[in-house]
Amino acid sequence: MATTCASERHDHHDVYAAQCPCREVLDLLANKWSALAIGAMEEGPQRFGALQRRLEGVSPKVLTSTLRRLEEKGFVDRTIYPAVPLHVEYALTDLGRSVAQPLAQLRTWVEDHVDEIA
Repeated sequence: MATTCASERHDHHDVYAAQCPCREVLDLLANKWSALAIGAMEEGPQRFGALQRRLEGVSPKVLTSTLRRLEEKGFVDRTIYPAVPLHVEYALTDLGRSVAQPLAQLRTWVEDHVDEIA
């Protein structure tokens, strides 16, 4: 077995296993602010203020926390440019770009079907 969450039939992770690290990643990516931030960064690097304006309703605290978690897991790069005031940009990494497409499909599905949901 590769890990404690690998199933008996397969040598890969099993998101249904209680101790599987997949769950932490799923929790991060299934979060609405993460899904929306990744979508906003598909257009290219974004400054914090631009992201906050694009993600209407997100508080600075929640956006900061979301971006930090995405950066810690390798989905986002944070670049600081030495200027006064500091210029900070957030951009998707290759890993972030790889998950952007399935998240875009989910966002589109939600927009297309929200009126059918009770």
